[in-house]
Amino acid sequence: MSNKAFISPYDHQAPEGAEGWKELYPYYMTFHDNLKENEESKFFFCDSQHWPNVFKPFDAMTVEFAVKCLGQYNTRQWLIPPANGIDFKIHNGYCYMSPVGVDPEKIADRVPQFMERAGHYFQNWDSLIENWHKKVKDVIDEMEAVTFEPLPEVIDMEWVKNGIGLDPTYHMIQNYDKMIDLCYKVWMYHFEFLNLGYAAYLDFFGYCKEAFPGIPDLSVAKMVQGVEVDLFRPDEELQKLSRLAVKLNLQDVIQNNEIEKALRVMGGSAEGKEWIAAWEEAKYPWFNFTIGNGFYSTDKYWIDHLEIPFGYIQSYVERILKGETIERPTEKIAAERERITGEYRDSLPDEDAQNAFDQKLGLARVVFPYVENHNFYIEHWSMCVFWRKMRELSALFVGQGFFEEVDDMFYFRREEIQQLLFDYGRGWAMGVSAIGPDYLPTEIARRKKIIDALASAQPEPAFNNPPEVVTEPFTIMLWGITTESVQGWLSSEDTGNNLKGMAASPGKVEGRARVISSSDDLGQLVEGEILVTRVTAPSWAPVFGKIKATVTDIGGMMSHAAIVCREYDLPAVTGTGNASTKIKTGDMIKVDGGAGTVEILA
Repeated sequence: MSNKAFISPYDHQAPEGAEGWKELYPYYMTFHDNLKENEESKFFFCDSQHWPNVFKPFDAMTVEFAVKCLGQYNTRQWLIPPANGIDFKIHNGYCYMSPVGVDPEKIADRVPQFMERAGHYFQNWDSLIENWHKKVKDVIDEMEAVTFEPLPEVIDMEWVKNGIGLDPTYHMIQNYDKMIDLCYKVWMYHFEFLNLGYAAYLDFFGYCKEAFPGIPDLSVAKMVQGVEVDLFRPDEELQKLSRLAVKLNLQDVIQNNEIEKALRVMGGSAEGKEWIAAWEEAKYPWFNFTIGNGFYSTDKYWIDHLEIPFGYIQSYVERILKGETIERPTEKIAAERERITGEYRDSLPDEDAQNAFDQKLGLARVVFPYVENHNFYIEHWSMCVFWRKMRELSALFVGQGFFEEVDDMFYFRREEIQQLLFDYGRGWAMGVSAIGPDYLPTEIARRKKIIDALASAQPEPAFNNPPEVVTEPFTIMLWGITTESVQGWLSSEDTGNNLKGMAASPGKVEGRARVISSSDDLGQLVEGEILVTRVTAPSWAPVFGKIKATVTDIGGMMSHAAIVCREYDLPAVTGTGNASTKIKTGDMIKVDGGAGTVEILA
């Protein structure tokens, strides 16, 4: 075992031009000198899987809410035996995480409590999930109802007659606070079932490892694949629209025009109107889908950028006309699932063992869809509405001269927005100018310079001493942080043209690499290439029909990249650590998704 360690965050300096960056984030999210001894005793890894970019101050709220809510369910509600929450920090603009273990002596005491608490959810899963959907939809509806209007010249006479006794600034500030409250609330709902989904899978995973010595991780994953999940619905809606376009003989209109003109042309025919009606029906809710991951104010959503889904439809129509199959190979995936399940089940020694296997597999299959489904309802749909409403508020500030651009608001922390609102309301109330339009431009420029400087440097993969052995199950399954991968990051030896990662989805292919650094670059992908990236997003699914395989820097067996690639029967190697920097676009590479290896051929 190597005795090497990663650099301490206290020795890792910010890039030039980023001086003063810590004041952009809450005090509890940065490293402090008086806590150095304690913080250096923990192992932190960069979570570029969920937060690959530098945070603007407002956007940092997403990691605050998400990881805090994750922790409360592990630690305080479910009492998951081996895992508490996850400590998290922002360092030089990036997110770092440190899983919090449970004292080994206390694990046994937590088991019966976990069984009782989680057992109630497992036994009532369907009714509780049905209620969850209602709760989340209620939050979405509440957010949709919030509006931000400029303050009027005078208060409405009806308010006077009715003795309201308030002014519009009260409701404006209240509406902002309500949006932050609803965002926090929906992130609590996000984790209500998620950790249980992982726990049920991990229980089945552990059972298989014991019952079938030497079983590959991938074989366990295959036994729960092929389950229909809502996360694939947006892509399926595009496929249906593409099929309908060809059926109605509208392929030329769609392929030869941008969306606005195509819709105008189609509005002149019965066939076109039929297609437009299907397009409109698909938009809600399925176009509340981001090409990012929902954690950043800059993430683009289909519903606000209709050229994105329309572009995917154009690509699908082209493939249909070539005679290609564009749908996921669901029958093939299901057949493989049943084949491998039957083989392992038949190898068990007796009926009792088979019953135990059936019970654990049955639970894993019941709860597993939530592991992906929650993503659509929270990161995509809920956050789509949240970010849209925040942009509406920022547009109000732009209209009042506070900012030049809508994106400027996100350079302020969430609690600072309350000060800006009060400044606006204060000036309105007194009949004088607000201070913001004169004060803020210089401050925004300063903060932009800091954020740009932070973004100029790649994050360190980890800090401090790595654990001798990585055992925390969520860290392994979700992020692909294993003993082997951590040691690989530390190794100064050049591994030549060979990279090792997680065997995430089976298959062997060779092809040209296309290194993608952001979702905006997906249009560069050429059919038959191999996608190489730091991390994929679920909404990249429409391009999976074009590519031969996927390789990512971070991600474990239960990462979105791994799950989606298995459902699309696409070879994948995740958690390589540095594939996106070591491999160059145009390189010929060989991917073995079953072995978790990538070789640069030329």
